[in-house]
Amino acid sequence: MTETGAVPNHHAHHQSFSGPAGLIAALSMAVGRESDARLAARLGHLGPGDAVVDIGCGPGVAARHAAHLGASVTGVDPAPIMLRVARLLSRRVPDLHYLQGTAEALPLADASATIAWSIATVHHWIDVDIGLEEARRVLEPSGRLVAIERQAQPGARGHASHGWTDAQAEAFADRCREHGFLDPQVDHDTTGRRSTVSVTATKP
Repeated sequence: MTETGAVPNHHAHHQSFSGPAGLIAALSMAVGRESDARLAARLGHLGPGDAVVDIGCGPGVAARHAAHLGASVTGVDPAPIMLRVARLLSRRVPDLHYLQGTAEALPLADASATIAWSIATVHHWIDVDIGLEEARRVLEPSGRLVAIERQAQPGARGHASHGWTDAQAEAFADRCREHGFLDPQVDHDTTGRRSTVSVTATKP
């Protein structure tokens, strides 16, 4: 049983990225995130021929990593500034496309992906239930869902609260079960200089 108030999208109303501040954020996110990308690929058992949707792709670090491993990739993000930077940095990467959209309205066809991952973005989803329904819709049977967040401590404030406590990760795993995903697993890892907590699950 998860703690009362363990909300996995506790920063759902965080201001979206735009303007000069958004450009600075996009450029800062374009470096130092490779370890998260490698973790997502490992947790998703990514291989050549997979079709990946990167939900909240930002400047595209994980999307490019997946494409370099032989997957076809669609990066989705609501912020035009993030997509502009991602496209600029991905000009020579094959089988990689970027589309504007949100977790709650993914611009992909039904059963079009084998892996759906969201790296450091579920805590910003507006509606976790709709987001999970969308992830399930775009995944083909036996498709894998991967959500990775920075490990946060209970009571953290400000930037340190952008991530998940263990209770918030467990709450997201519970939501996955409620939406029909199989065998949600909560795991902890150390990527680069930071600790992460992740939830993986499979579509029936």
